[in-house]
Amino acid sequence: MNGLVLRTLLGRLGGLLLTLFLSSVVIFSALLLTPGDPIAALAGGAKPTPELITQIRAEYHLDDPIWSRYLQWLGGVFTGDFGRSFVYKTDVIDLVAPRFGVTFQLVLLTVAIILVFGVGSGILAATRGPAVDRAVAVATSLGMALPTFVVAILLIWIFAKSLGWFPVFGEGSGGWDRVWHLILPAVSLSVMFIAYISRVTRSSLVAQLHSEHVETAKVRGIPRGRIFRVHVFRNASPQILAISGTTIAGLFAASAIAEQAFGLGGIGSLLTEAAARKDLPVVQLVSLLLVAIFVVLNAVADLLSALIDPDTITAGRQA
Repeated sequence: MNGLVLRTLLGRLGGLLLTLFLSSVVIFSALLLTPGDPIAALAGGAKPTPELITQIRAEYHLDDPIWSRYLQWLGGVFTGDFGRSFVYKTDVIDLVAPRFGVTFQLVLLTVAIILVFGVGSGILAATRGPAVDRAVAVATSLGMALPTFVVAILLIWIFAKSLGWFPVFGEGSGGWDRVWHLILPAVSLSVMFIAYISRVTRSSLVAQLHSEHVETAKVRGIPRGRIFRVHVFRNASPQILAISGTTIAGLFAASAIAEQAFGLGGIGSLLTEAAARKDLPVVQLVSLLLVAIFVVLNAVADLLSALIDPDTITAGRQA
């Protein structure tokens, strides 16, 4: 790895850390400045007396300056102490960890579906002639027009209610039962992203197929399969990978819709519930976790793109 690439990667690492820091400031401050008072949640739904309000505000440092509360919270983040849920009266990390496992499995299955059908259909559209290209274009246009909740309703109606092939509610008990429960949510979550990845893959491959070095390889008599693997798909991979990294990172936030539709206990549904009930410690941790996942996955995608083709990161530096 040359010095320019190394310096660029270190610069992006610094940018990653700066982004996480600024995101933590925004998340903490924005939640505290939103309308409403967490006192009701902390009081357990009962009408709090003035004495109870004073006790709660002192216990949770609600009267401290915002910068002091932020530093206390940030210090807890670094030590693994994310506070206690206002509503559930338990450590936030114990509340979030099992739910993150459900969301992670859902996203993992969704990613597999997206990459297989998104990249696969993009390859077909770019290499199998005008008729297949038009068919894929129509399918992807329909896929991008269908919101996740509409797809979820259709899947529930057809495959759960009418045919009875899949369960309609819950995340299952683990193992294959968990996978079986997650298939419909994963499909509903993947449709729009499949269409997007398919279009990106197709446009990237078409650009490479019409490039000068590919035409030269054809003239030299190199087999078409080798041309596609070495000169077309490899050169298109960095762009496909970069878009895929952003898409995968966004799935963690987008999963809330599928989780609500299918009754899954993931972090998406937890974030929705916590925000509605003003459970600030839970919202803060989940929001920070989603931002961290998004930033880290994008950084990983950039690194993999650089490993596949170092010229991409060098070109980005020169630009």
